[in-house]
Amino acid sequence: MSERATPFYCPYCGDEDLRPQEEPHAAWLCTGCRRVFVVKFVGISVGQVSK
Repeated sequence: MSERATPFYCPYCGDEDLRPQEEPHAAWLCTGCRRVFVVKFVGISVGQVSK
């Protein structure tokens, strides 16, 4: 899968100015706090929802 999961804000500081990074693969750079992070889609839960 070559598509990136696109975050709307930094999970650390909440800034919205994010830039794609080549390394590590599919990473994002937050220009606010300078952290580099990766968003990974794990799957969809099809389990039973309790009421």
